[in-house]
Amino acid sequence: MQLSVNGKKRELPDGSTVAELIAELALDPRMLAVERNLELVPRAQHSQTPLEEGDRVEVVTLVGGG
Repeated sequence: MQLSVNGKKRELPDGSTVAELIAELALDPRMLAVERNLELVPRAQHSQTPLEEGDRVEVVTLVGGG
């Protein structure tokens, strides 16, 4: 299936979840926020939230420091 991740087209297998997308992007799920179609996906629901054709996903990484 094809979807948009941070404004770029991306191809993923049908039935992929938010957690699988994060793993494919090689990101630490503890250090980011995910929005799917303008709705925040709570971290506890990443593995239960399926992605669908045409979804718009925004992944924002958190940066600490001063």
